[in-house]
Amino acid sequence: MNPIERILKDFPVIILDGALSTELERHGCNIDDPLWSAKILMENPGLIGKVHTDYFEAGADCAITSSYQASIDGFVKQGLSEAQATDLIQNSVRIAVRARDAFWDTWKDKSARPRPLVAASVGPYGAYLADGSEYRGDYRLTERELIEFHRPRVKALVEAGADLLACETIPSLLEAKAIVALLQEFPQVCAWMSFSAKDGERISSGERMDECAEWLDKQRQIAALGVNCTPPKYIPSLIHEIGKKTQKPILVYPNSGEQYAAGTRTWHGAASEESLGCSAKAWYGQGARLIGGCCRTTPDDIRSIFSWARNTG
Repeated sequence: MNPIERILKDFPVIILDGALSTELERHGCNIDDPLWSAKILMENPGLIGKVHTDYFEAGADCAITSSYQASIDGFVKQGLSEAQATDLIQNSVRIAVRARDAFWDTWKDKSARPRPLVAASVGPYGAYLADGSEYRGDYRLTERELIEFHRPRVKALVEAGADLLACETIPSLLEAKAIVALLQEFPQVCAWMSFSAKDGERISSGERMDECAEWLDKQRQIAALGVNCTPPKYIPSLIHEIGKKTQKPILVYPNSGEQYAAGTRTWHGAASEESLGCSAKAWYGQGARLIGGCCRTTPDDIRSIFSWARNTG
């Protein structure tokens, strides 16, 4: 039984955490850098642990590590050796595991919630490019080239001992297929696959969400699938499209609804008027079973999910 199945056997929903990068910014970090939040692995790893702890205390059942924009190539460009880059990537898991274990040791009512998971973030190739192409998927790389890019980080994260991989903000089915093919080199590992989407029916590349779900439904190592870093207004339709083609657990962790400008690495526009907690309850009713937040969401948003999710029978 994979860790997602194990928790959902006893609890109706798994509460994911919220934004890491924008939460680090709220704590004063400057992440205006091609490495984005992975830069803080070099500068202030203790603060990453604090943010993980804040989310656990707010009710999160899963911490997503700070490795989204971390890659061997990205760190080498910053002047590090491959060995140093690998150690930083693995440290993203160690930080989350330490925060999880320390939190769980002090949590009194262990029957009221599951022991939290650590999901190692595997961001798309576009995150390494740092040009917003994780919302387009137009890399012009082959499946084999994508496998070669992802392999060293996936290997490092698996060896670091994460509970599962969080393959997230994936913009195209081609990149999802490359990651699934790579997972076969690590047969005991499971992962979730989460796409970025451009509307209520299509992922960022323009491919149909239901077609992606149909293909992923047949993949043994995919433990859950869904969408993230997508405006909340598209989530109900996307849950419907996914649910038509899979029996796997559906996960959703949208952004705040604001728009990201890749050129300036800034957010613009208005956030969703409805609270994440209120929306999340509706998404649960529509079929989502792993629910959290992505960019611009906070521990307060996760707390609002926890307030109803642990009273759901």
